[in-house]
Amino acid sequence: MTDNRKEIERAELHRTIWGMANDLRGSVDGWDFKQYVLGMLFYRYISENLTGYINRGEHETGNLKFDYAKISDAEAEEARIDLVQTRGFYILPSELFQNVKERAASDENLNETLERIFRNIEASAQGGPSEENFKGLFDDIDVNSNKLGGTVAKRNEKLVKLLNGVGEMKLGDYQDNTIDAFGDAYEFLMGMYASNAGKSGGEYYTPQEVSELLTRITLVGKTEVNKVYDPACGSGSLLLNFAKILGKENVRQGFFGQEINITTYNLCRINMFLHDIDYDKFDIGNGDTLTDPMHWDDEPFEAIVSNPPYSIKWEGDANPLLINDPRFSPAGVLPPKSKADLAFIMHSLSWLATNGTAAIVCFPGVMYRGGAEQKIRKYLIDNNYVDCVIQLPSNLFFGTSIATCIMVLKKSKKENSTLFIDASNEFVKVTNSNKLTQKNMDTIIEEYKNRANKDHFSKLVPNDEIAAQDYNLSVSTYVEQEDLREVIDIEKLNAEIEEIVAREQILRDEIAKIIKEIEVD
Repeated sequence: MTDNRKEIERAELHRTIWGMANDLRGSVDGWDFKQYVLGMLFYRYISENLTGYINRGEHETGNLKFDYAKISDAEAEEARIDLVQTRGFYILPSELFQNVKERAASDENLNETLERIFRNIEASAQGGPSEENFKGLFDDIDVNSNKLGGTVAKRNEKLVKLLNGVGEMKLGDYQDNTIDAFGDAYEFLMGMYASNAGKSGGEYYTPQEVSELLTRITLVGKTEVNKVYDPACGSGSLLLNFAKILGKENVRQGFFGQEINITTYNLCRINMFLHDIDYDKFDIGNGDTLTDPMHWDDEPFEAIVSNPPYSIKWEGDANPLLINDPRFSPAGVLPPKSKADLAFIMHSLSWLATNGTAAIVCFPGVMYRGGAEQKIRKYLIDNNYVDCVIQLPSNLFFGTSIATCIMVLKKSKKENSTLFIDASNEFVKVTNSNKLTQKNMDTIIEEYKNRANKDHFSKLVPNDEIAAQDYNLSVSTYVEQEDLREVIDIEKLNAEIEEIVAREQILRDEIAKIIKEIEVD
């Protein structure tokens, strides 16, 4: 498929979603609308995915007229056990998205029909290898919510519109490799409502360009990795960048993450399926990573990326167990209770493979504040774990104009120095925010690879010099900003002023002469 055709399809897809948003506006606010569309999108995806899988199998055996969507439920039941093992879930023909959509307008109990189907899909995975990945996936799509309408009839009217709208989305043919249209629809919806992020959904949305930069940093010199991990994975966009850049088959053992917010955790698992990541290739946990990490049996990870929440509160030294936790104990001190930022750094470092790289977005304060945070920076520098600190431009993220940084961690560095890159001017202005272009990203990655000094942009600093600066890791401490102010030649300026004064005097004399002549007349 040509890029041009793909872009036309993408634009059309975005128009359809935008149309649905306008159609349903007023009764369902943006954040909730997104949940419903994503839920329906997911329902459509797994229905078509299962149907396509079964039909291909039958067609290969010569049964070319077979269509799973058209056979009876009784006939279909025979394949249930086998399909749960191979695909992770099961849907009866009568409960497939396309069949429910066709009957929707005449189904007076559509809300009950959908609720039953969603429960049946989740129940089909119970006791199977994919149970954890399907449990509670439809919890946020409340088909009986007053947000959809005050009466059952009104709710069902909205549900019909939702089914039709999602059914009309042109999502390409799986054989055509355009399956990422599902993922693209997801990302468009996330971006559309990103300004509401955190307000009503607890969603930390990382702009696509920042995700790509983090991913590319961890992949320098690699064409494949064993496992990727994000300790605060949100909706999973950072993890999925590895599938986009490397190809999912080159993330050999899969995608791992943990998310504390239940709604976002559900969205993350849906996002994995929508990007065609099979149930046995991802493991997303729900809970507090700092106090209840869920992947002890899976670490270490070769690539870790994250944009954890900034300066959130955590238990810290109020929990006597944490100072002896092997993730935090090496530094000898815990991050302050009011600022968990460096706890995410220590956790990531602990779970990083010897040959791995972690790239984590940080709030700038962690780079220079004193107290426990300074002691943790001392531990990181004295043990040569900080590979690079990159200062990003301001106003890159939704909902904050603060200029954040990226801390890059490694356990097997070749030299006892840390690279500092000032990328604060690497952006283009787009309306009210700043954006990293492909060229900006390439410039940063190139400088990261070079590990050399470049005036006003990068500096490789021996770690003992950082120690002499009280372990301050702010980029501005080491990379001098270019002075773009105009150089003024004082002598030349004075001569120009004298000339202006002399010209003014001539003009005054001329004006005085004209006034005199007028008076004489």
